[in-house]
Order: sequence, then structure tokens, then C-alpha cells
Amino acid sequence: MWKQIVLGLSRAANVTLFEIAGNRVTAAALVTSLLVLLATFWIARWLRRLTERTMERLGTKPGTRGAAAGLVYYVSLLVGIGVSLETAGIDLTGLFAAGAVFAVGIGFAMQSIAQNFVAGVILLTERAIKPGDVLEVDGHVVRVRELGIRTTVATTRNGEDLVIPNALLIQTIVKNYTFENSHYRVRVGVGVSYDSDMKQVRATLERVAEEMTEQWAVAGRSPQVFMTEFGDNAVLWEVAIWMGDPWHMPAARSALHEAIWEAFARAGIVIAYPQLDLHLDRPALETLRTLGGRAA
Repeated sequence: MWKQIVLGLSRAANVTLFEIAGNRVTAAALVTSLLVLLATFWIARWLRRLTERTMERLGTKPGTRGAAAGLVYYVSLLVGIGVSLETAGIDLTGLFAAGAVFAVGIGFAMQSIAQNFVAGVILLTERAIKPGDVLEVDGHVVRVRELGIRTTVATTRNGEDLVIPNALLIQTIVKNYTFENSHYRVRVGVGVSYDSDMKQVRATLERVAEEMTEQWAVAGRSPQVFMTEFGDNAVLWEVAIWMGDPWHMPAARSALHEAIWEAFARAGIVIAYPQLDLHLDRPALETLRTLGGRAA
């Protein structure tokens, strides 16, 4: 009886379910392939966690850990899927040859997806952009949350989540404010009256810059003060100070504005505002006096 059952299961396992490019796919091969595929997903997740823990013990930066773990995960999936197809009895070479015509047909539709996929592989290997980096992309300042194989998820300063195609990150100019370090230069301009004592203005701005530099504690980065332009209504100055976190630039810029305002108020320095001087020639003045006398 048991022998008959075993023979029956053996025959059922060897039944051909379908053929792909001339390759027979049996029930046993299909079940084995599915088991290999499930094991692939489990092993890929385990390898990703193992990579993150190992690199964390080595003191690697979080962005680098995330990029390396993602690359290990996707490579493991790619290898496992290939093994699964081979286990099912599908010759990948023959499959690719048979699907060449079909691939040409859908190639144009898949072009964008393929570009983003290749771009994701490049980003994961080059590590020019990593999770945690602060970028300026298409006019938006964002912090990278997750670097995927097709898209990158980032958050703006307003708390908005952006899903950015990876191709955009390698085909356009992207400012990475944290590529080598997180130092960022805050620039603030201010205009003072032409009647001001310019030496006092410079001294006041330099004192404010030194105080803000000590508060932001950026070592080896000196602040700078420039007289930039003789404007129509004011003498224009610029203060440039380094800070340690570009993500908080709006708050730092606001604090620097307030510090300059308060320092100028204490020093009696007037912040200029637009003015218009009107000069009239003599005939126009005589006409105005005549009209004024008639009105009286």
C-alpha cells in the first residue's frame, strides 16, 4: 500500500505542468522553486539585518549602514530569484532569448523604470547620497529618509514626504549639504544709512558674528563681514557665519537677524529703508509758488 502511495506521489511530482521556451516544468520543480523563493526573502532580510548590526558595531555612519544593507538585500534577492528559476527547470538563457521580442515591445514603456532601477544601484554603490543626508533637489531642501532601488523617500522642512525618482538624483545637479561634513554657511544682508559710522557698523557686525559663532560652536570656521555694495538708499553689508546643521538654517538665519537688529538698536545704528529725493528745477519751483499763492 505504502509503495503504491509513494509511486503515485512520484508520478504526480513528475507530471509536466507547462513548458517555457522548451523547458518542462514539473510539479515537484515548481514546489521546490517556491520554497527556494520563500527562503530567499527570509535570507535576504536576515542578511540585511546582519549587515546593519555588523557595521553598527564597527562604528559606521547610519547613512552608510543603510546603503550597504540595502545593496546586500537586493543582490541577495536577485541571486535567489535566479536560483529559484533554475530550480524550476527554467533555463534563464533560453528564457531571455525567447522573451527578446517581447522585451523590445515593452522596452519603451519600461524605460523610465529601468532608468530609476539602474540609478538606484549606482546610488547604493557610490554612496554619494545616503539616508540622513540633507539635499536640495528641484528647489526643495529635503532630508533623505530611505534610499530605495527605484525611488528615494525624503522629507521637507514642512514635514511633507516626497517620493523622488532615483534617475532625477543622478541626471540633475543635486546639492548635498552633508556630503563630507554638515557645516553650512548662513548669509544675512543688511543695509545702513549713508550717515552711519561705517567703522562702528563693521565692529558691531563682527561682534555679533563672533557671539553667534561661539553659540553655534563650529570649530575652525571663522565668520566674515563684508561691505558688499553702495545701494540706492543704503550701504549694504553681509554677515556670513558657519553653523553645524543645515537642516535648521531657517531658525539660525532668524536668530542672526534678531541679533543684528538688537545690536544696531543698542549702538544707535539706523537700518536704512527706501527713500526718494525729488529735485525740481527753478521754473518748476516758481510755478509751484505761484499756484500756492493763488490757493491761499
